[in-house]
Amino acid sequence: MSYRAPVKDMLFNMQELAGLQALTEIPAFADFGIDTAQAVLEECAKLNEDVIAPLNFEGDKNPSYFKDGQVFTTPGFKEAFRQFADGGWQGLQHPTEFGGQGLPKTIGAACGEMINSANVSFALCPLLSDGAIEALLTAGSDEQKAIYLPNLVAGKWTGTMNLTEPQAGSDLAQVRTRAEPQPDGSYKIFGTKIFITYGEHDMAENIVHLVLARVVGAPEGVKGISLFIVPKFLVNADGSLGARNDAHCVSIEHKMGIKASPTAVLQFGDHGGAIGTLVGQENRGLEYMFIMMNAARFGVGVQGIAVAERAYQKAVSYARDRVQSRPVDGSVAGSAAIIHHPDVRRMLMTMRALTEGCRAMSSVAAAAYDAAHHHPDADTRKHNQAFYEFMVPLVKGYSTEMSLEVTDLGVQVHGGMGFIEETGAAQHYRDAKILTIYEGTTAIQANDLVGRKTTRDGGQLARAIAGQIEATEGLLKQRSSVASKAVAKRLGAARQAYLDVVDFIAAQGKGNPNAAYAGSVPYLMLAGNLVAGWQLARALIVAEDKVAAGEEVPFMSAKIATARFYAEHILSRSSGLRDAIVEGADSVTALALDAF
Repeated sequence: MSYRAPVKDMLFNMQELAGLQALTEIPAFADFGIDTAQAVLEECAKLNEDVIAPLNFEGDKNPSYFKDGQVFTTPGFKEAFRQFADGGWQGLQHPTEFGGQGLPKTIGAACGEMINSANVSFALCPLLSDGAIEALLTAGSDEQKAIYLPNLVAGKWTGTMNLTEPQAGSDLAQVRTRAEPQPDGSYKIFGTKIFITYGEHDMAENIVHLVLARVVGAPEGVKGISLFIVPKFLVNADGSLGARNDAHCVSIEHKMGIKASPTAVLQFGDHGGAIGTLVGQENRGLEYMFIMMNAARFGVGVQGIAVAERAYQKAVSYARDRVQSRPVDGSVAGSAAIIHHPDVRRMLMTMRALTEGCRAMSSVAAAAYDAAHHHPDADTRKHNQAFYEFMVPLVKGYSTEMSLEVTDLGVQVHGGMGFIEETGAAQHYRDAKILTIYEGTTAIQANDLVGRKTTRDGGQLARAIAGQIEATEGLLKQRSSVASKAVAKRLGAARQAYLDVVDFIAAQGKGNPNAAYAGSVPYLMLAGNLVAGWQLARALIVAEDKVAAGEEVPFMSAKIATARFYAEHILSRSSGLRDAIVEGADSVTALALDAF
């Protein structure tokens, strides 16, 4: 089954939920209204549907491979990446001064979903380049920007982020890669980095590694980490490529999913030292890398939505075609397509509602990012920045965990054929698993939500968001439809469950941290569930008004049905999560360590 980009749903979110029209009042985005968004999304859909999506199954069967120090990507990847780069898609959201198109993230995120739905292994290469571009825009020197950004933005070169080492996974205080200052102001880099996505490949002429390392004599722990640019090929003064740097791939991993994406082990300095240049100031590397990581975390959340959408489309197609058993209501005389069966429809509706809810949530978060970075009013920027930062762990954590549920259901809809690799359903399930792990596991996102986003301000921002949700409930209660009443009821109950948890987390966070962090992931799931459900509730209000006016009735009627299903079948999970967090904290740590 071929992929079809959900352009209509994306445009609905931008226009009705994310406030794209309001963004056009910001001078930087004056030309990027709904007509531009539609034109961009339709063009993006063509590339992803026709060129990149057909390579997805091929990449799973014939993944990247390592030979004689080189990595060779799946047949067709190199040519597709050239089309992607030549079309200007790498530079979509990046500044025009470096050759980008300067589009808002609100539009860029939708394009990001498309490429990840088409082929998540392929999409990882531009995702890492986006992160490198963000880091250099923020912390790079003018010279570094002039050398590297035009080439990265054009897709001539690609970027990587090098954090993890064999002994240092999420605990970056353990980083041992060292940097030795040289008389000319450069540094020599020595060390090993693992899990480096697209750390070596054949799709671009140079690879720009951003590497965390510790300058000799630097303080211990995270305070002594610096960030360096270490290109695969050194760059001459005139911008041409020079000698091969002492940064080499020594192997790639054999993985459960995203098989076509080469995950490299990189060795720096085996032959005298890899030459690197410092980004920003010494000992501030983690601060700069977090810029890259935050960009990547949002992008990984979008990957979750993307893989879920692809799994949903495949499951619907199969359910329409697979004939099995007579419907329980007798609506068909003999055996019928399984989409007639209530439980199959329940599974499909769960897949659809989760995907659409998370898509709406990510679109609203992207618009907040745009306002935070470009709005002329300082208070508006500050408000949107706080909201966006709260949303990042939800988009990353909830959307990726959601993708596991959706892709699991996708296999289940296929029945026994879902367990057979040739159908392709299992690939989405396998690909989705990594999304809850890389760029910070779900627990790390949850720790961020508890520590930085809730206990730090005593839950003020979390409660303020609940206040916005309550205002939406008020609008729903003014309406007379069965759907709006059902959604108002469930949204209110979920909001109250969330508030109970926020109060608990804020009270326990400092005095009894084990109790607060024992419920951190359930809190993340409750918050993500609530915010996604809130966005679908807002969508329902718009859709009901459109139906009453006779506008786009089939699409809007489906939006109403999806919002109601989400409220009754997914938002209703909130009370159980609340009870587990508030009343079940002690049982998490009750079993003695030696009893495991």
